Amino acid sequence: MKRVFGVKKDKEPPPSIQDASDRINKRGDNVEEKLKKLDAELSRYKEQIKKTRPGPAQEAIKARAMRVLKQKRMYEGQRDMLYSQTFNLDQVAFASEGLKDAQQTMSALKSANKELKGMMKTVNIQDIDNLQDEMMDMMDVSNEIQETLGRSYNVPDYIDEEELMGELDALEADMGSEADGIPSYLQPDKEEPDVDTEFLPAAPTGNTTAAQQGEDEHGLPTVPRASLRS
Repeated sequence: MKRVFGVKKDKEPPPSIQDASDRINKRGDNVEEKLKKLDAELSRYKEQIKKTRPGPAQEAIKARAMRVLKQKRMYEGQRDMLYSQTFNLDQVAFASEGLKDAQQTMSALKSANKELKGMMKTVNIQDIDNLQDEMMDMMDVSNEIQETLGRSYNVPDYIDEEELMGELDALEADMGSEADGIPSYLQPDKEEPDVDTEFLPAAPTGNTTAAQQGEDEHGLPTVPRASLRS
């Protein structure tokens, strides 16, 4: 049967966009090479036309130049058409790449959505609220314990604040009196007035009888002569 009908050939895969673009670019390069050759030939004909006198020879050169110019216009049209095809293929390739990226993005989102749904099943918002409430209660109890342990045993609760302010003012006044840096308890006491000398009358300063009497060699008062005569 295979000899009669032959073997069915496998179909070749259709060319990809990149393959078609590469083929068109290759054709465009060939057209560019032909255009360069035609430009060089036209330049040569122009020089010949300038050097040749008007006549049959110059007309023949112009005819050949006209033929080359027509070929150049044709190749330029083919080049523009190939450039348009390449541009269209690039647009299609860009759109195709965008769709592939969109498909990959959708697949990634579906996978992430499925994973998030599985994780959300293990998390309960009510459990989180209860946990937060328990943590706040434990922090309040901990603060109360710290305040209780931080109380001082020697400071009574009935201390008068006004009395403390009075002591503070006295301390500031005491510190102000220490101008030269010597504590108040080391400063000399002020001199107190002598009671005996302050309140007793002063000794008389006038001449008295005892002051007018002389003294002998032994320091005793001398007797007046008038008293000895009597």
